[in-house]
Amino acid sequence: MVVNEQEINEVIGKDVFTDKGSYCGKVSDIELDIAKFRIKTIVIDAAKGSYLATIVGGKKGVKIPYSMIQAVDDIVLVKHIRAPVDEEE
Repeated sequence: MVVNEQEINEVIGKDVFTDKGSYCGKVSDIELDIAKFRIKTIVIDAAKGSYLATIVGGKKGVKIPYSMIQAVDDIVLVKHIRAPVDEEE
């Protein structure tokens, strides 16, 4: 996805959901591949109590690779993120 500055500014602050409807948080930043001026990753601040926060412990700055982004419109839709399996279980 080749982007321009206006498109980048429009994505920051959008809500992020998985394709199964789980809320993750908001886009706080975007990392670009400068050579191709394409989005490399989006950075999400996991919202307290959100699905993503349960996986990463509410950390800020969770990077999601562009390959996981399915759609960008009023919200950002990403492929569902699975929680890591605890090996002791």
